[in-house]
Amino acid sequence: MSSVNYNVLGLIFASMHDSYVSELTKQRTMGSIPFGGRYRLIDFPLSNFVNSGITEVGVITKSNYGSLLDHLGSGRDWDLARKKGGMHLLPPYSQTGGIYKGRLDALSNMWGFVEHSKAQYVILSNCDVVTTIDFNPVLRQHQETGADITLIYKKSHYDCEKDKCSTILEFGDDNTINDVLVAPQISGECNQWLDMLIINKDFLRKIVFDASSRNLYSFTREILQNKNSEYKIMGYEHKDFFVRIDSKDNYYHANMMLLDTETRNSLFKKNMPVFTKVGDNAPALYGLESNIKNSLIADGCIVEGTVENSIIFRGVKIGKDTVVKDSIIMQGTKIGNNCSISSVIMDKNVEVSDEGVLTGTKNCPFYVDKNSKI
Repeated sequence: MSSVNYNVLGLIFASMHDSYVSELTKQRTMGSIPFGGRYRLIDFPLSNFVNSGITEVGVITKSNYGSLLDHLGSGRDWDLARKKGGMHLLPPYSQTGGIYKGRLDALSNMWGFVEHSKAQYVILSNCDVVTTIDFNPVLRQHQETGADITLIYKKSHYDCEKDKCSTILEFGDDNTINDVLVAPQISGECNQWLDMLIINKDFLRKIVFDASSRNLYSFTREILQNKNSEYKIMGYEHKDFFVRIDSKDNYYHANMMLLDTETRNSLFKKNMPVFTKVGDNAPALYGLESNIKNSLIADGCIVEGTVENSIIFRGVKIGKDTVVKDSIIMQGTKIGNNCSISSVIMDKNVEVSDEGVLTGTKNCPFYVDKNSKI
C-alpha cells in the first residue's frame, strides 16, 4: 500500500457519543470499549492512520480515560512510539473550564498541538464507527478537487428508530454537500457520514478561531449544516464494511456479525492489519469435555464447558458443564460449573458462581456490570 507523500495529522476523538452506550462507558471511554475478542474500538482508527502512512496522531480524551491510557501506553503496539510525530494524548478541558462541549471547543482548547505540527492536512475520526479504510485515495481526491472539507460517507440502510446518532448527507450533481441532516425521521438507503473528514490545517484554524470567538461548539451543526453553502464541502464514498456502535444492542449485534467469515474478512484485511495491545498470554486451553461451535475464543482462556455463537475475550475461564450461548464474555471473567449463560454481555472481571443462570434475548441482551459477582 502506498503511503501519503505529504504531512498529515490524525486526530481521534476517544469519547464522542459516550452517552449512547452508557452501560459500557460508565468506567471507560468509547475508545476503550472491548470489541471482537481482543480489540478496543480505538484500535480501528489508530490502525487506519498507521496503515495509511500517517505517523503523527493526537488522541483527544474527555473523561473516564484511565483504561484508555493503560491500553495505549506509549503507542508502541501501533509503531507510534517515536521521537518525531508518534502518538500524543490530549487533555479534555475546554477554554471556559471543565469538559469540552463539542468538537470545535475541543479543537480550540488543544489548538497549540495542531499548530505545532508541520501537517498540511488534518484527518478527524471518532471511535464509534468500526471500519477499515485507506486514507490515501481520500487525500488525493481532497487535493484534486480543492475542497475545503471532504467528508467520508457510506451508502447504507438508515433506520430512524434504531440509528441514534447518524448524520445523513445530501449531494448535488458535482458531489458537493447540499444538505446535512442530523438523526432525521426517515428510513431507507442514505448517505451516512462516518464521522471522518479531511480538512486543510489552515482552513481548520480559520473555522476553529471563528467558532471560539462566537462561543460555538458543534462542528456538525455550526459548520456542516450552517456553512455548507459558503464552504466547498465534498464527499468521498467508502464502499467497504462498517458498523456504528450507538447503543448496547448495536454493540451486541456488531460483535455477533464477526462470527460470519465474510464479515470478518471485510473488516480484517491481510494488507490492512488491525493492531492492538499485545497480551502475551498463553494459548487457549480446552478441557476434554469442552464443546465449541461457531465462536471466537481469545488467547489465555480456559474452557471446560460448551460455547456456542459467542465471543470470548482474553483470560476468561468457563467451568465444567457450563453452557454459554449467543453471548459476549469480556476479559478476565470467571464462570463457574454447571452455569447457563444465554444472550448476555458480560463486562470485564465478572465472577459467576456455580449453577448461575443469566438469560437475555438476541434483541435485548442482558448486560452485567464490570467487576460484578453473581
